[in-house]
Amino acid sequence: MRLNLSVKICFSAGESSGDSHAANLYLELKKHVPKLNAVGMGGAKMSQAGISLCYDSSQIAVIGVVEIIKHYFEIRRALKKMQELLLNEKPDLLICIDYKEFNFQLAKFAKRNGIKVLFYVSPQVWAWRKNRVKKYGEVIDMMAVIFPFETPYYEAENVPVRYVGHPSVDKVVPKFTKPEALQNFSLNAECPIIGLVAGSRANEIKRLLPVMLQAAERLKIDFPNAQFILPQADSLSDNLIQSYLKHSNINVTVIKNQPYDVMQCCNAIMTCSGTATLEIALLGIPMVICYRLNLLTYQLGKWLVKTRFIGLPNIIFGEQIVRELIQDDATAENLANEIKRLLTDSEAIQNCRADLEIVREKLGKGGGIQNIAALVLEMLQR
Repeated sequence: MRLNLSVKICFSAGESSGDSHAANLYLELKKHVPKLNAVGMGGAKMSQAGISLCYDSSQIAVIGVVEIIKHYFEIRRALKKMQELLLNEKPDLLICIDYKEFNFQLAKFAKRNGIKVLFYVSPQVWAWRKNRVKKYGEVIDMMAVIFPFETPYYEAENVPVRYVGHPSVDKVVPKFTKPEALQNFSLNAECPIIGLVAGSRANEIKRLLPVMLQAAERLKIDFPNAQFILPQADSLSDNLIQSYLKHSNINVTVIKNQPYDVMQCCNAIMTCSGTATLEIALLGIPMVICYRLNLLTYQLGKWLVKTRFIGLPNIIFGEQIVRELIQDDATAENLANEIKRLLTDSEAIQNCRADLEIVREKLGKGGGIQNIAALVLEMLQR
């Protein structure tokens, strides 16, 4: 399908994964809409793709009640800028990508002003606040979901919904072969390679990287030849990462802009929860998931969240196939012990890889970006 009309789309992405999804979607849409003009809120990848940004979302990429309160005025400022952008630019379509509460408010404003809204990457209504489904239905024209089990929640409330597939299935492709990546990063395949994936937000790095480094120090005792490698997210500054690494006795190789090449080199990975767990699963690498939140946020989460797991591989599989270390359990000792198990227990390694392959199969054959682009074109033609 090709549109020769002049089209304007506004994107709203508040986090690193949303920034990546928006950039990829824009580039796919440009193949079909040569006169496409895109504006909005996002990060480095959206800007590099050619989207004109009115606000850099890295300033508000926070998670948790306390963190949101601390950044409340900046978040309000970002929302006001986006509302002004909608009024001034009058886009043909607003595409909200994840960042649920902010984008819910923005979608409500857009709807009130006659702008069509597509919400891409559904809020996890299956985990908490299922009553919000109706509310989202009032402020959007279409919900595009990335997991097949999400559609029934919206269909039950007669909210327009389309399963488009998870974009990571196509996106998680290393640039190099594993031997090439090992050579590029100066890694020895004969020695254990352990990944540290501490997150894409500054507050995740603050809470998780120190404990991961402490775990690495413990592992170095049992595995003197162990190598540690960290894929640095675009949303994080060099100064932030180095401020933690300089206080550690562990030598960590930091690699930018090549997360999948880094991941494929690893024998095991310590990772925060979120999209990263799914990317690691798609590459079939054994992992341990850890997460820490502000105490108030954690207590509220325990009260509100109705799912047994936080890790996407576990949620998709339906059982805990990857160990989750949350809050007080996320200690250096527990992390080190689980990584040690994933390096030495051949049966555990084999079972983990087999279960991760099932997760991959459950996500389908890909085509997520093409599917969401087709949905956008369909909405523009209505």
